[in-house]
Amino acid sequence: MACLALSLQPTNGPDIMLQTREWFPPSRALAALSAFRLTRLSQSSHRAAPSSSASASAQAQAHPSSDDLDSSLGDDPLAASSGQVIVGVESKYRVIYRLVNSIYVLGVTTADDQARAATNAFDCINTVNQAVSVVVAACRGVDVTPEKVHRKYPEVYMALDIVLRGAAGAVRLAAILSSIHGDNIAKLVSSAPDAEARVRGADPWSAQMETLSADRRATLESFSGASFELPAETLAAGDEVAVAIAPAVVTEDQAQKDQPPQTTEESTEEKDPFAASEKINKPEEALVGGFKKIKDPAADPTAALAGLEVTTLPPAEATKPTFVSVEGFEGDYGGIEFGTEEASLNDAFEGFNTAFGGGLDASEFVTTTKTKPKGPGLTGLELLATGPGGPTPAAAAGSQLDGLMAAQAAAEMTTPEMYIHEEINAEFKESLLSRVGLKGTVYLRTLPPKKAAGKETEFSFRLEGTSVIKRAALLSSTVSSLENNLFHVRTGSMEEPIPVLKFSLQPKLTPLPLRVRLLKRHSGTLLSVMIQYASNPTLPSPLTNVTFAVKLPVDPTLLNVSPKAVLNKEERELRWHIPDIPLKGHTGRLRARMPVDQDSSEGELDVVGMVRFSGQGLMTLSGVSIRPASESVVQFTEVSHTYSSGNYLCL
Repeated sequence: MACLALSLQPTNGPDIMLQTREWFPPSRALAALSAFRLTRLSQSSHRAAPSSSASASAQAQAHPSSDDLDSSLGDDPLAASSGQVIVGVESKYRVIYRLVNSIYVLGVTTADDQARAATNAFDCINTVNQAVSVVVAACRGVDVTPEKVHRKYPEVYMALDIVLRGAAGAVRLAAILSSIHGDNIAKLVSSAPDAEARVRGADPWSAQMETLSADRRATLESFSGASFELPAETLAAGDEVAVAIAPAVVTEDQAQKDQPPQTTEESTEEKDPFAASEKINKPEEALVGGFKKIKDPAADPTAALAGLEVTTLPPAEATKPTFVSVEGFEGDYGGIEFGTEEASLNDAFEGFNTAFGGGLDASEFVTTTKTKPKGPGLTGLELLATGPGGPTPAAAAGSQLDGLMAAQAAAEMTTPEMYIHEEINAEFKESLLSRVGLKGTVYLRTLPPKKAAGKETEFSFRLEGTSVIKRAALLSSTVSSLENNLFHVRTGSMEEPIPVLKFSLQPKLTPLPLRVRLLKRHSGTLLSVMIQYASNPTLPSPLTNVTFAVKLPVDPTLLNVSPKAVLNKEERELRWHIPDIPLKGHTGRLRARMPVDQDSSEGELDVVGMVRFSGQGLMTLSGVSIRPASESVVQFTEVSHTYSSGNYLCL
């Protein structure tokens, strides 16, 4: 079993560190180390207190012979700087030790029969030698002391854990020793397990395929293990409900009795569907009588504009941009471009709810009364107000148009539709990705209940690209697994889409649509923030309508941004809207600069950035796709897949 435990034991004082294998109890390792300490102390006491006769003979023989010196070597198992000793009474263990300055590096293994003991001893000696190299590298030399080890305790602890488990080859041990004085412990722990293979020119393809094969097998087991069976009581209750709600069977005699008597007087003349209405011949007063004319002067647009007061504009110096020379934030910030004095109100202020001029709010230059902009109406009908508080004709027309489009899409459906919606969550700390996750949901949109006419939706489909899936769950009441990534759906018609399957990806195989980096600099009472972003060039299509938001620590009194942004003073949030991010373009930069009340010497301010985006396409980000179970028979339609951002943060 090679080396079971590693320990650092100073000559004077308690043990510094103990590392054990998973199956070796720490209590037994402590017993072996305590026995080694007692053996060492007993041997040192025997050497320190010789008898008086022995001291007299030693003085008499000032120069002993060489034969006597050769015969005395090896009598004391702890006399040399390295060796081995068997300790314990009932449970015996072999302790391999090396003395480095004032610290013993100990390795504990079993004391079995002669053949196995030799193998264990040589393996344990190799492990102890690697541990000595780690301790010497951590202390920057052979002058090893407990104080120096305590300074590099986390690095020594993680390095000895790797050495004890036999995962440190020659190349990886050299990488650990070279990075033990670095700033990143995670780099030391994950210091290229395949570094030795790369140095020798080997191909790590087999190891990667083994990992993917294991993940695929786990996914298949999770899919195949999902089963659902209804108890007999539930089936019986369902049959009773089905009989109760089933339509009654009408016989021919009852149908003849229920039919109303046919009238003999039928119109022989067919009506023209395109004929003009008879109301066209009515007088004009009868047609206009349905409209109520309001004589309220408040409804007159000219009367509403008569009381609007506009304050004087700031001087021309305030409209010029400010040049910032701070490293990383160079550029012109702010600047408001006003029209001439003869310009109309629309030319000077395009809208009261939109930001302009470097992110400043228009409410600082006009009255604080907020007016909602009216959308374009239908042929001027919005001027015919029907009363206060009523819906605008544009909103009513928009809702009617959306309803008509949804009804038309439902009417055009001939087969069930399936698509996948993916939600990406990520968290960046400066330029490093700390957390990432992708959750996908497979949706089924059945035919509308009116069009399905009571028929159930039943078909089979297949999932492709499931090697990246880490965990999945089925809606067992609707879909069942047929193994080999085949699934069978059986459900009734519903108006809303049904989520039949949910899955999450492995973090290491999760695609990142956008890489974001947040930089902040707090110098005195001036806070500068910059967001850098770059798109993933392997995306199926570029990202559009991306919104970057920054939570400001204080309510800014003066704010300079580049490019222009929108400031929400209630939520203290600054937003940039990017219409399009190219796949292989330059790195984008969003900058903001503002004065704060807190000085940099009093502590740093927390700034959080968020990204919001969504889109759709024929391909998913994860690579998972939906296919028919049989290529010859297509029982459903795969429509465009969608994706959106969840918690996409940069800290």
